[in-house]
Amino acid sequence: TRVLGLGDIGPEAGLPVMEGKGLIFKYLGGVDAFPICLNTKDPAEIIKTVQYLAPSFGGINLEDIAQPKCFDILDELRRTMTIPVWHDDQQGTATVCLAGLINALKIVKKNIKDVKIVLFGAGAANIRIGTLYMHYGAKPENLIYVDSKGTLHKGRADLKDHREKWHMCQVTNGGQIVGKLPDALKGADVLSAASTPGPDVIKKEWVATMNKDAICFLTANPIPEMWPWDAKEAGARVVATGRSDFPNQVNNSLGFPGIFRGALDVQAKTITDEMCVAAAEALAGYAVTSGKMGEDYLLPHMDEPQVYIEEAVAVGLKAIEQGIARKKLTEGELRASAEFLIKRAIKDVEVRQASGIVKLP
Repeated sequence: TRVLGLGDIGPEAGLPVMEGKGLIFKYLGGVDAFPICLNTKDPAEIIKTVQYLAPSFGGINLEDIAQPKCFDILDELRRTMTIPVWHDDQQGTATVCLAGLINALKIVKKNIKDVKIVLFGAGAANIRIGTLYMHYGAKPENLIYVDSKGTLHKGRADLKDHREKWHMCQVTNGGQIVGKLPDALKGADVLSAASTPGPDVIKKEWVATMNKDAICFLTANPIPEMWPWDAKEAGARVVATGRSDFPNQVNNSLGFPGIFRGALDVQAKTITDEMCVAAAEALAGYAVTSGKMGEDYLLPHMDEPQVYIEEAVAVGLKAIEQGIARKKLTEGELRASAEFLIKRAIKDVEVRQASGIVKLP
């Protein structure tokens, strides 16, 4: 019901998207994934179906479910299942955005505990992004959400029936700023946008009111909320988008293959926020240790397979530390397993392409 850039297109039209996701799981994470599209929009039916299917799988990736149903479905399945259940639109996006923010803050020499963060868009992705930012150390009062009607604050009675948004109304926006995006951006250090495809959804003059060395994540697809060069001209120092043809792509594919690899290798019962943070730190750390990290290289690229190995190791170790891993492996064993499975998957595709079994487009 919420396919990226397409919306509610139905299970038949959504199947090729899921098949593509399965290919990425396999190629980048060595994870065998089977696409299943359900012909129902009833949360109870979706939950029950996943519970029925669970014995056949080591983990479940939920995909393209519109809010607010996606929150309830994920929460209930995480509560009742004993295998990892993951909603990539929420958790995957948040993990990769956190990784990008970790390195962006290093570049501008700011601390996450001190920065003012504006989250433009209050959908599933940004709700989880803000949650993970706070889990990592951002102060709730320093976050301001902005949806189509304006800032989220304690007076937004229209959101009382929306559990996640209403919660953010209570805990964020310490100054209780009432207004629109331009009002929220004044004096902000970070803009995390996951809203409406642009360009020109966000104006240059609004970004110009942000603090010096501002960070802008413009993640709407297929066109970001504003062009990255416009954000730079307006004074932003670090800019990221969801697109591969611009510097600093913030893409879920940098997260979920390695995260699932690590969770499956230790037979984890769930994927916790702490495991997401571990993956984000591994992702950010790889960009630093590679010696490439800079204003135009916040995160590694998808053609760097070592990053998925590092994420898998970090996630597996965190699951063991938290006591939710059925299989206890050493760091060396985790690394050897992830390296073998991921490199084998990549080699398998290369051999098929070289032999003509899989034809390049």
